[in-house]
Formats: sequence, C-alpha cells, structure tokens
Amino acid sequence: MKSRIPVFLGLLIVLSACAGGPPPRPETWQRGDYRYLQTYLSWLIETQMDKQAIEGLSIAIVDDQQVVWSQGFGYADRHRDVPASAETVYRVGSISKLFTDTLVMQLAEQGKLDIDQPLQRYLPNFSINSRFADTAAITPRNIMSHHSGLPGDIVNGMWTQHPRPFGQLVEQLKSEYVSNPANTVFSYSNLGVTLLGTMLETVSATPFSVYADRQLLKPLGMRTARFAPGLEGELASKSYRFGDEKPEAPLRDMPAGGLNASVLDLSRFMTMVFAGGASDGRQLLKPQTVAAMLKPQNADVPLDAGLKVGLGWMLRDNLNIGPIAEHGGATLYQFSLLSLATDHKIGVVVLSNSPNQALQKINNAALKLAVAIKTGQAFRETETPAIETRAPNAAEQSQFGGHYATMLGYVDAANTGDGISADLNGNSLDIVVRPDGQFGIRYWLLGFIPIQPEELAEVGLSLTEIAGRRVLLAHTEGQTVPIGEKIVPTAIPAAWRQRLGDYRIVNLADGDAIVPEHCALRERNGFLVLEYALPSFDIEKQTWALKPIDDEQAITHGLGRGMGDTLRVVKMDGRELIAYSGYLLQKQ
Repeated sequence: MKSRIPVFLGLLIVLSACAGGPPPRPETWQRGDYRYLQTYLSWLIETQMDKQAIEGLSIAIVDDQQVVWSQGFGYADRHRDVPASAETVYRVGSISKLFTDTLVMQLAEQGKLDIDQPLQRYLPNFSINSRFADTAAITPRNIMSHHSGLPGDIVNGMWTQHPRPFGQLVEQLKSEYVSNPANTVFSYSNLGVTLLGTMLETVSATPFSVYADRQLLKPLGMRTARFAPGLEGELASKSYRFGDEKPEAPLRDMPAGGLNASVLDLSRFMTMVFAGGASDGRQLLKPQTVAAMLKPQNADVPLDAGLKVGLGWMLRDNLNIGPIAEHGGATLYQFSLLSLATDHKIGVVVLSNSPNQALQKINNAALKLAVAIKTGQAFRETETPAIETRAPNAAEQSQFGGHYATMLGYVDAANTGDGISADLNGNSLDIVVRPDGQFGIRYWLLGFIPIQPEELAEVGLSLTEIAGRRVLLAHTEGQTVPIGEKIVPTAIPAAWRQRLGDYRIVNLADGDAIVPEHCALRERNGFLVLEYALPSFDIEKQTWALKPIDDEQAITHGLGRGMGDTLRVVKMDGRELIAYSGYLLQKQ
C-alpha cells in the first residue's frame, strides 16, 4: 500500500530558492573535455541537495566505455562522518529489474526459455484467477514490459525485518486475481518481475542471488554489487528522511528491487549495453538482444497513449538528444535513476540515500550537457518559465470537473461556479488553465497560500477518450504519461453497504515496515471507497475508489498501477474478512 508521489505532486512545499546562479560557461570547449560538466553538475547537485534536504548522493557519467566523472556529495553516514563517494553502495531499487530482465534474456539466448510462451510453462506451479474472457497469456515478454495484467504488488510482507522467501508468492497468488487483461495497458508490476526471479531459480536450479552474481554481476566486474534482502557492509550508505536517519527494512521481492550497488558498479552495466552486450572481452548478451530490449514493445496498445516501454527499459525522446532508455528506483528511503542517451553512448546514474524529487532534474541536465560536450553542440541552461494561468470557464469546468481514479488515489474535482477545486487525500488543489489549453494544478500551502511550485508548473493535464474510457494524461517536457481515468459511481450492493465501517488488519507480517492504520470502507460521493493511513510516511489518508463486481468482490477503479486490484470477501474461523494485497481486514 505504500504510496509514492511523482515529481509533479511530491514535496510541494519546498520553497527555498537556489542560492546563486550556475557557474559561468566557457565560450568554447573541446569535444570530450568534461571539466565544465563537473563544475556545473557539482553546483546543481549541491544546490538541489540543500533545497531538498538530501543527505548523500553519488553520480557517475559514462562516455561509451569510459567513466568520465564520478563523485559523491554529502554523507553516506553522517553519524560516523563518512562522506558519500563513487564507491558508496546504495539500495538501487527498481533498477534491479534491468538485471533480472537481462538474466531472462540470457536464458532465452541459450534456448532454455521462450519469452513469448506462457510463464506457467517455466513456472509450473504458477496460476492466478481472471475475470476476463479470451485474454492473452501472461508471458515473460509482457511481464518485462509491464503489460502482463498482474497486480503491482502483494504489499503485506514486502518490507519487513523478517522477509519470507519471495518464491512463496507463487502459492499465495492462486487465490488472487489479475488486474487487467494481458497486453491492454501499461501497469507497473514489482510482482511480475519477482515471478521472473522465481522462474530463473526454477529453470537454473540455483538460488536467485547466487545465479545473478555468477551469471551477470561478477562477469560485469561489479565488484561491490549483490542482490540481498537488506543493505549492510563497510561501504553501505545509511538512509535519511528530512535529515533524520531511518532504518531501511529488508525487502522480500529481491528480483524487483533488491540490488545493492555503487555508481561505479552500475557504470559497468552501462558500458556493457553500449558495447552491444560485451564486457571485458566476454559477450554477456548478443548485440541483437541488447537492441531488442531497447525496442518499444507497446506501440499497438492504445491505452498507453504514446508511453514507450522496452524489455525492462523505460523509453523516451524529449531532450533533443535522441532516444533515452532509463530506469528509476525507490526503496523506503533511497532513490536512484540510470539513463542512457543511446545514440551518443552517454550514460548517467545518480543514487541518493534520501527521498527527493531532484534526480530527474540532475539526470536531464547531465545527459544534455554530456551530449553537448561529446558532440561539440551548444548547451543552454534551461529554467522553468513563469506560466500565467487562469480559472477555467464554464465549458472547461464541465469538461474537467468530476471524479478520477489516479495513481495517487481518488480525486474529487468539484465545480465551484468560478473554478474547479480538487481534493486529493485531504489536500486542496485548484485546477487552472494554461496558455497551451492544458489544465494545470495550483497548490494551497497551509490551506490558504496559493502557489505553483516548479514541479507543478512543468506539468499539464488533459483528458482524452481512448477505447471508450476517459483517460487523464500528464504532459511534461514533451512526454505524455497516462496517470488516471475519469470515473462515475457504481451502485453499491446491500452486501457492501453492510460492510461500511472501520477495519483492522489481522495478519500483519512480523516486523513489517509498512503498517496501514485507520483502515475503513466508506461511501463518498456515491462511490464505495477504501481509506487508510500510513503515519510513518506522513500519509494521513489514502483513498481508493472501488467498483463492486458482485456481493463478494470489488476492484479498485481506474487504469494503471494499483488500479484493477481485487478486494474479496473470505470466511475464516467463522469470521468474514476482506483480503487485499495480502492483508486480511476484519471489521471492528
């Protein structure tokens, strides 16, 4: 149930301005002379670290087969006065998926599996329920491109001091349901990649972490990298939030997010990709396999609205430097981003030990500047221009007002007569109109000061009809991403009305780091909704709109991650419980 806020809605009240401008740029530079890159990025990183309370950060820039710059900033361990460096080891989160997917493609090259065959062929004990008729099979290919239709997570037991083996999820899924038909919509799934890790264990008859180390990490020369439930060792970074040290709980789903590595380790992976799968004279992947992984897999999926995904890689082309392949990651407190400008063989990886929204800004600047230096092109620092917005007129209020299921939860966008006021989990937002005709968001700081932070100013919103559904799109830096759907209430059956009220979780995993509190089923604006709080992450209320299917099943409204997931009624020891994402909820 952990909620992650994307760049355009996260940490909105960080208002301190950058101290001073960027360092003066030389009038000319020689191609391949990265000295100004170091100066400029050092200024940008230090500015962003101060602005967003980032305790420690490391970065590496790769030009084809060379690391042209690597450095750490701040602290890996403030208590012991240990500075962050290029050797500091972080939790890299979902960047781990690139490695798991690479291991899958190695087996495919060896003829030991076909990524277009059903997963069940290689993981015979796997099965999951579906309410969709005539749907395509769940395959390694559509898992790697996040189009399998599997739920995003089984959250209970995912982050805990005593994680169970991730392979046990196969048995647990026999009573769960897919969220979408396969190959119909991008829906990011940690669960799917964890199943790929279980498949790798089954096919290789080797524990996943041992297999990954032998087949990929060691051959790449990733000296300090390894897959593990937790993060420890002399080079390991501590974790921080708003300056306070925090415990980074072990992770059950190692194939999806359990890689520990330094920026120098990850540089070895980037050089392998640029070399067409070769590393130190050894061919770890065929060049055509590397190319296939970087090829969009979802061009024929209308509901993706132009979002491009490869096999493992997220793809974009919005910085005027050609195609970019990348993957980000986040654990409870550590963040990461790895990006490749593939036409220019420029790579950037940034790792941080603190939650923040700065990595994309640093990453984009590094990519653009490194490409400019490598090619001899001009580089211009870009600033977010001030955007004059206005209140929506009557027609625009009619168009945009209503109810939405989004990746952040249920949104009520109410027409006020002179505008649109949106409520997201108790936060008040005004919907405004930008000069380009897209809608924008204005946030009310402390409930009465209207602001439009840089993160919000960069994002426009629009509605479009796709396959009979009203899809909410976010537009930023030339990129379009589906983030939700406009929805209408579904009649609430009497059986579900009787279940309205407060609930408690009766099967929390021992030592669980994510503890939902104040769980409840409510009726709101004609919707059945699920509410809960995550006090340890300052989430006072998270709300998901539900769509009852029958008297004993309901699904979360909308399209994408966390939406389409099933709540189902189960009977246990004479009690009626509600099962959701591995949790069992009992009415109080």
